[in-house]
Amino acid sequence: MNHKDTKRDFLFFFVPSCLRGKRIMSKPKRIFISADHGLAVVYFLQSDLVAALLDAGVEIVLFTDEALQASLEARFACPGLTIEGLRLDQARAYEQTVSPSLQWWLHFLRRAGASKRINLEAVDGFISQVEDEAHARRKQLFPLMKLVVAVLRRSRLARHLILRAQARFNPQLYADLFEKYQPDLVVASTPGWRYDRYLLREAGARGIQTAAAIVGWDNSSSYSLPGAPVDWASCWSQIQKGELTLGADWPPERVNIGGVPAYDGYFRSEWLIPRDEYFAMHNLDPARKLISYASSFVTFSPNLPNVEMLARLVADEQLSQPAQLLIRLHPTHFMEIERFAGEREKICQLARDLPHVHVVEPVPLGEGGMSYYSGEDMPEKSSMMAYSDVMVTVYSTMVVEASIHGTPVISLCVDDPNGWPGKFALPLTAISGWPTHQRYRDSGAGRETLNAEELRQAINRYLDDPQADLQARTEFITRECTYTDGSAGRHTAEFLLKLLGD
Repeated sequence: MNHKDTKRDFLFFFVPSCLRGKRIMSKPKRIFISADHGLAVVYFLQSDLVAALLDAGVEIVLFTDEALQASLEARFACPGLTIEGLRLDQARAYEQTVSPSLQWWLHFLRRAGASKRINLEAVDGFISQVEDEAHARRKQLFPLMKLVVAVLRRSRLARHLILRAQARFNPQLYADLFEKYQPDLVVASTPGWRYDRYLLREAGARGIQTAAAIVGWDNSSSYSLPGAPVDWASCWSQIQKGELTLGADWPPERVNIGGVPAYDGYFRSEWLIPRDEYFAMHNLDPARKLISYASSFVTFSPNLPNVEMLARLVADEQLSQPAQLLIRLHPTHFMEIERFAGEREKICQLARDLPHVHVVEPVPLGEGGMSYYSGEDMPEKSSMMAYSDVMVTVYSTMVVEASIHGTPVISLCVDDPNGWPGKFALPLTAISGWPTHQRYRDSGAGRETLNAEELRQAINRYLDDPQADLQARTEFITRECTYTDGSAGRHTAEFLLKLLGD
């Protein structure tokens, strides 16, 4: 027997079956990963990213919202992967009790203060909302803070000073875990834009290498400067890299283009429910064309005018072919806030009152907001987009996701003349110049409509010619996602392994 046979037999008898085929490291590297909401969980755990790191012998401690912890442990438990809570209650308490006003203003300036070298229309929308909703004392300071923002947008030094000022707020919430696990790298789903900033600040203070994964389409154009010292970033595309380097002063050599691991399952058609089963789930008629609507920008403006317009077109048989409407509610609709819950009920009432109108709800899980879009929701969402003949939304990320599925997309922006009474509201027609929205409009991958007749014509165009704008959609996806073969998780894992020196 030669030495290769001896090594093979040793692996068979003494190495657990789940680890056979993995590279055995003399001293395993260890990574902290922060994935505090549903989209981040999909990005890391439902692509090849974490699997590829584990296969390389890396040990992973994944930090997440405590509300997700038990379900993730049950679903993804395997050797080499440990799941810890992000201690969000402690992070929130620290934010609210230790110089809360100063932390609030630093957070605001960080979010508002990107360089004017990039399109900042989305950031300007954020500023308008925050000013409108601020209490009286903060409103008095806004003229001064807007001057500071103007300086930040013109001065790299000023932006650097803001980054340094944030670092003093380091509650060391994870000292015991850093001591216990001794990580070689800390990776977060943002560069400190959420409560992950405290984990990243603590890592930076300890001299541990850090990296951020940009998980959202609009993140690099909407969230501005890092909230913590971060050494590296991995983003979707050359477009996002430009927004990071020009808008937030990232050194180009420290920004990796890794594609979108969260969309690998779309490109590989992994999440599809069989069509007949999916239609039966929502009482859909297989003989009718399917129009879907994904609610979006609910915090800025009501979606009800959009939904009512679509529902009437379908229910009154005004389209060129018999159709039905499936409405996807937004997580915001499930907040304990009267105006959002009220719109949810009105939409559900439309479905009860009108023929061929149906509602699907996202899965409620985790720390509010995007956590409703959990990993459990991907088959629902993917199937809705794949089986729709036309997808309608308000410039949401689903214009990208639906395009991946080859589905024609229409952006519908109907302004509600009343907005949200007594609350900040932004007309939907005012957001077409936001960076991601502008790219969608310029791409020719879909259509923008502002009234019932434009909507009817756009839907009929795609119903009668499903291949219309297909080439533009394909080019749009290539520009935005980079890797369109389901390999983004592997490419991103290779980048992280290089940071570990492997």
